[in-house]
This record gives sequence, C-alpha cells and structure tokens, in this order.
Amino acid sequence: MNIEDLEKESNEGVETLPLAERRNFLKMGLMVTGVFLGGSVLSLTSADTAKGGTADSVIPAEGAYPYTKHYGMIMRQNNCIDCEKCIDACRETNHVPVGHGAWRTTIQERLTTLDGVEKQEFRPILCNHCNRPPCVRVCPTKATYKDPETGIVVMNYSKCIGCKTCMAACPYNARYFSHDKYAIDKCNFCLDTRLSMGEKETACAAACPADVRVFGDIKDSSTEIYQLLHKPDNRIWVLRPECGALPNVFYMNA
Repeated sequence: MNIEDLEKESNEGVETLPLAERRNFLKMGLMVTGVFLGGSVLSLTSADTAKGGTADSVIPAEGAYPYTKHYGMIMRQNNCIDCEKCIDACRETNHVPVGHGAWRTTIQERLTTLDGVEKQEFRPILCNHCNRPPCVRVCPTKATYKDPETGIVVMNYSKCIGCKTCMAACPYNARYFSHDKYAIDKCNFCLDTRLSMGEKETACAAACPADVRVFGDIKDSSTEIYQLLHKPDNRIWVLRPECGALPNVFYMNA
C-alpha cells in the first residue's frame, strides 16, 4: 500500500500531528495509535497493526467472555463539546476529590485534515475496562480484578497496598492514588453507585447533553451499543490496540 492509500486510513488514538510529520511516520510504515501531548508521541505501531485495530478485530466475539453481562461504552467523538458535565457528574456520584483527577477526562487537540483544514476535537478518555487488563495482571495483591458478573475492572480497596504498579501498567493513564482511601482508585462504570441500584447508564453517560457516550451490554443484541458496534457502515476503533488489552471502550465518528 502506498502513502496516498495509507493517508486515507484514519489513525487510531489521538492524532494531533501536523500532516508533514504524519507523512514521515507513514513512510516508515508507522501510524499514531496513542496520545500526542507535550511534544511526545506516546504510542506508535505499524500501519498493518493499526488497521487491524478497527472494526471486527476490536469487537469481542459473541460468547467469547464468561460474564453474565459484558458492559462497554462507545464514544461518538465528534459530538463532544468539552462541556465537562460528565466530569462533574462523575465527581458528584463517585466522590472523586477535586485535584485528584476525575475518572473521566477529555483531551483537547488541534489537528490538520488531509485537505489542510485545521480543526479542534475533543476525545474523552477513561478506564477502558479491558478484557486483558494489564493492571489486573500486575497487581501483587489481587486488589484489582475483573468483576465476574459484568466484566468491569474493579478495586478491592482493603487489599490495595498503594504500590502504584497498576498505575504504571495502565495504557490509558486512568488510575490515581486516593489519599482518602489510601488506595488506588479508578472508574468502575458506576457499578456500586448506579448499576447496582438499577440504573441503566453511568453518571457520565446520563449527564452528557451531546449524546457522546453510549453505555450498555455489548452481549445484548437489543441494546444501542450492540447495534452501533455491529452496524456495517460504522467505523469503530479503540485506543492503543497494539497493547493487546482488548478495551471495552470504543470510538466512532472521528
């Protein structure tokens, strides 16, 4: 595949590189698959791998995971207006301390399209509740684990020793140390504060005025998230597919 063909493919991750620099990566067979901030590219992968991180290859196959429900979220990225209502709702619902980083963050970037037009986009970032979570694999006390009923990555604060190994392992920088709990804290899709009480959406999804976030059971063919994931015309991707973590947070409409 030549450079012109590669440029027609959408890079994964947060793409803020100028066109000339992006072309240089493409000439080397690389595509940006992670965050570009502060002058540093945090994730690159081969063009073939990046293309492999889209569509069916990132969507878990039916029956592949043994959870009663298999929760995930889709971000309609172009809808995000950076109003931060999701962050406020998360802090209020889950008592996230101000200054410690909400469980929901948004990266703002300016990028140049292939036709030279500059635009501004917002990309919501959160715990991706991976099917192969690096944080679970490295936790020495099993304080981080996959909930057997929902597949959500959760914390057992009483087991956490605050070693921060999971923070270092997380590909999405989605964890922080809580001084109040003296343990690592993270998003748990509002499992204890909303889902266990019969709510169908996370606090951030319910608060979003722009219909960015679609939350639900990706095993249930009647849910909106399932239908969006499996609609043939939708281009679906995940952040940092080269990590092999198999995220359950998906992106579309970039």
